[in-house]
Amino acid sequence: MKRIVWSMIFVLTIMLAACGSPSPSVVSPATPASNEVVNITAPDVVVASAVVSPVQVAQLGFTISALVKEIAVKEGDKAREGQTLIVLNTPELEYLVSAAEAAYRSASINADLQNADRIKVLNERTGHYYYVTLAKELHLIAQARAAQAQAALDIAKASLSQGTLAAPFDGVIASIDVIPGELVQADQVVVTLASLDKLQLETTDLGERDIARVKIGQNVSVYVEALDTTVSGRVVRVSPIAETVGGDVVYPVTIELDEQPAGLLWGMTAEVEIDIK
Repeated sequence: MKRIVWSMIFVLTIMLAACGSPSPSVVSPATPASNEVVNITAPDVVVASAVVSPVQVAQLGFTISALVKEIAVKEGDKAREGQTLIVLNTPELEYLVSAAEAAYRSASINADLQNADRIKVLNERTGHYYYVTLAKELHLIAQARAAQAQAALDIAKASLSQGTLAAPFDGVIASIDVIPGELVQADQVVVTLASLDKLQLETTDLGERDIARVKIGQNVSVYVEALDTTVSGRVVRVSPIAETVGGDVVYPVTIELDEQPAGLLWGMTAEVEIDIK
């Protein structure tokens, strides 16, 4: 009987020990947070921001200082290559040209006379004419003086031309920064001329990690947010020199549009996708 009781006590002790021991923990694999963002980039496309700018832009000024005499154009006008834009008041240069022209005429007449083998001379005492044979040296001296007078006239005309500002290419007058009667200093910007009928794009944030994959001739998709339109283009220039914008190193890439959409303006922004396949 005692043996049965002790056997039951032993079994109960084992069962209590088993029930009190902790169950082995099961470790579940970590799952990503529901708000985690997975960044997926198309391997065959480089995306960048860009700004619209004219193919040709020129900020024009004079090499001399003088008062503005005439402004022959207005902002928004179309100008042809060689067309006069602004004229300065330069009376001293005009006088130098007039004086040089008179000196050249006199030297030319003298050279023509000296080039003759003989010249007709009036004898004031008798009132008769006679001929004098000229030395060859006098011919050469007269020709040299005429050439010097011609050179002086060319210099005077070149100086006078510095008072007239002409358009270096066909374009639109984007801005005029002077008024008639204002004193213009040398190298001061007075007119901005731009080819607004032919615009292009230049990237502003293409970094050094992507620039190595961009090549001239690659196709580009351009989205202009202001016009809500997408147009095609191609890479025509990759700058070999980096620029620093906001502390970031960027390389400007120039993109030529296949077709310029209506309403596209200088300074508009766009997003470009460069096909690097």
